[in-house]
Amino acid sequence: MPIKILAPEVVAQIAAGEVVERPASVVKELVENSLDAAASQIAVEVRGGGVSLIRVSDNGVGIAAAELELVFQRYATSKIASLADLESIASLGFRGEALPSIAAVAEVDIISGTSGQAAANYLSLKEGIVVSRGSQGRSQGTTLSVRHLFRNVPARLKFLKSPATENSHIASVVSQYALAFPEVKFTLSLDGRTVLRTAGSGQLMDSVIELYGLEVAGNMLAVNSGDKGWQGEGAASLLLVTGLVGSPAISRSTRGYLSFFVNRRWVSSRLLAWAVEEAYHGLLMTGKHPVAIINISLAAKEVDVNIHPAKSEVKFQDERLVFTAVQKAVRRALIELAPAPRIEEIATTYTAPAALGRVLSTSFGAGYRPATQSPLAPTPLALSLPALRLLGQLASSYIVAEGADGLYLIDQHAAHERILFEQIKHQVSHRGIEVQGLLEPVTLEVNPQQDAVLKARYEKLAEFGFLIEPFGDRSYLVRTVPALLHQKDWGGVLRELGDSSLGEERGDWLEKLAISIACHSAVRAGQGLSDDEMRQLIRQLEPVAVPNTCPHGRPTIIHLSRGQLAREFGRS
Repeated sequence: MPIKILAPEVVAQIAAGEVVERPASVVKELVENSLDAAASQIAVEVRGGGVSLIRVSDNGVGIAAAELELVFQRYATSKIASLADLESIASLGFRGEALPSIAAVAEVDIISGTSGQAAANYLSLKEGIVVSRGSQGRSQGTTLSVRHLFRNVPARLKFLKSPATENSHIASVVSQYALAFPEVKFTLSLDGRTVLRTAGSGQLMDSVIELYGLEVAGNMLAVNSGDKGWQGEGAASLLLVTGLVGSPAISRSTRGYLSFFVNRRWVSSRLLAWAVEEAYHGLLMTGKHPVAIINISLAAKEVDVNIHPAKSEVKFQDERLVFTAVQKAVRRALIELAPAPRIEEIATTYTAPAALGRVLSTSFGAGYRPATQSPLAPTPLALSLPALRLLGQLASSYIVAEGADGLYLIDQHAAHERILFEQIKHQVSHRGIEVQGLLEPVTLEVNPQQDAVLKARYEKLAEFGFLIEPFGDRSYLVRTVPALLHQKDWGGVLRELGDSSLGEERGDWLEKLAISIACHSAVRAGQGLSDDEMRQLIRQLEPVAVPNTCPHGRPTIIHLSRGQLAREFGRS
């Protein structure tokens, strides 16, 4: 095929393919334009999954009559004036392709009025060509309607999902910007039904209540890196981290509740997701993910927002600084403010002892139980537990204790696991782990995969008290073990280590080893304890820096406040 210049309409549709991936892409572009126009009210109306109709109305500054047709010309923009401006883009909407690209694959109507105009101006376009113009009555602001999306591009249309799926993507876009701009009143209507309406109060918590409900809002913790913020080498300005994160009690099974905003621009970032997940390390069960709303503020020139056609990704000048700032700010909030998990709901009629057992097993096992009533705001804990008075043991598994602010139920295995894990870390860091020599060397046999891992790591195990050496084919002689594991299943610990991946970082597998030692050494569920043993466990747990979870992320404690008790017994 000979080389030739493509027809303008083909070029327009190729550009549209980069920017307009699906109806939600259109909504995102139009909402960002409204926000750039300083709108305080934005209404989004959608029909047919966004294919039949997308209409976005705002009360922003509007577009002057002489410029209305220019917004549909390629590379027309009010966001930059020179090449130098590309280095410090502060607006949300610039790439120079959005409205022309939308007009190339849909029918578009726009009505816009500015302050002082007697009437708003109107344009109608089909396939990017103006077919009618005029004036209409409208107050200041802009309404842009997109109809029959992709009608002239059937190949794109057939790849769209069901209307319900496309609606969910659209709802996600509007929801994210409702979190980024809590001072803006957002309304979203899907097929005639209003599904979202925010107050525009300027309080992020109000947006969280509207989007996620009172239960989640009641378990959110404030993140704030402070006025000093973070500053990298050679950086001209500070990096600030603010937002809200959920306590470990409201973990989720997907990463869909992680929201990131860079200078209030909604972005997708593996770096930021990794930073937040690292902050929750040891606080969440495996397979669980946090709820987080994080806004990063930094100089516009220190972030490139123009690397992706849909503006959904950014590149930081100093990625290490950003990662550290986010991880430390979130971790600080979790350690200083995270409350003990609470029993959110107790049956008003006591039917059988099994009822409380179900509450305990569900709370300690899953770490999260949906509440049917609005929860109390969480009571922040300091870096350690309050002084607790022993009341007794339940089901040979849970320690019942009283504190100044209510009742505490402690999972004895999970709590002891946390205590031992902290002791092991301290001993290893001070090279003082307690070792127990075996009366005679014991042979440990392993499978081929375990053998490969142990061969690579057995010499380093001495840091944790294991002195072992190869002894024939897939066999090892064990001479010493950590004192904590004496008369325990130390062989199980070594086999668990052998089941890990050789590709893991040194810090990761050493931490897993410490967790495994703590788990195998801790008292078990179902093991009866004397009063002195329970008191000693409580005393050891009180000063622990992270007492609320075991090293696997399971909760160690659930808290029933005096206020909750009073309500359940009708005293409030």
